[in-house]
Amino acid sequence: MQTTHDILVETNGQVRVITLNRPHRLNAWTDSMRAEVCAAFSEAECDDSIGAIVITGSGERAFCSGQDFNEVHDHDAQTAAIWMATWEKFFDVFRSASKPVVAALNGLAVGSAFQVALLCDLRIAHPGVRLGQPEINQGVVSITGPWIMREMLGLSRTVELVLTGRLMDCEESARLGLVHEVVSAAEVLPRALAIAEELAAKPRTAMQRNKAWLRQLTEPGFREAAAEAIRAHADVFASGEPSKHMKQFLKSDVKHA
Repeated sequence: MQTTHDILVETNGQVRVITLNRPHRLNAWTDSMRAEVCAAFSEAECDDSIGAIVITGSGERAFCSGQDFNEVHDHDAQTAAIWMATWEKFFDVFRSASKPVVAALNGLAVGSAFQVALLCDLRIAHPGVRLGQPEINQGVVSITGPWIMREMLGLSRTVELVLTGRLMDCEESARLGLVHEVVSAAEVLPRALAIAEELAAKPRTAMQRNKAWLRQLTEPGFREAAAEAIRAHADVFASGEPSKHMKQFLKSDVKHA
């Protein structure tokens, strides 16, 4: 097993397993964690012995709770725009992967982590998993989230989830087709690995061409959403609302830690 600061990377047969490893912060994203995930994907892409990727989170409470507010609560319009440009590159790592990606979801997968889960090819979860797009509750705009949610859910459900910020339980997520299989918590990773091995054993050229075409089908919409996300996040961070709500959340988080 290869251990970096924020992720664990190991190989299981033909499958590269990437584990988000900040359980004390519910595996929340930091810039450094995202950079490490990108590097791990790049290494897997270049390794011909690897046929599929599994991504999961350490601990039992969360796959990932989204962005760590400690890094972004002081953003202004300019820094928010720069920050959002890095998300386009990060999301594109998942979209452009030539090898199938399976998400082994444990606990929470919310906000940008929900989006990452949706950008994976298959999602395995357990009954305690909760998913959703709660950014509105912290005064943060949702742009790339609604784009991919509309592709999968249609406009009506996307509107409801984005504007209310509510989280879906695993049963609802499975019923809507966002979760492909529901197993016990103990079986999430083993099942994800089994599916990934099955996918890795399929003909590589056909798999790569299928993946490339599926990406191309949604490419114009993704680029449009990414550009709008930069503009919209600059506007909302200029308003000061995200900073206010994030700081309140962090104070509450410390009190309940």
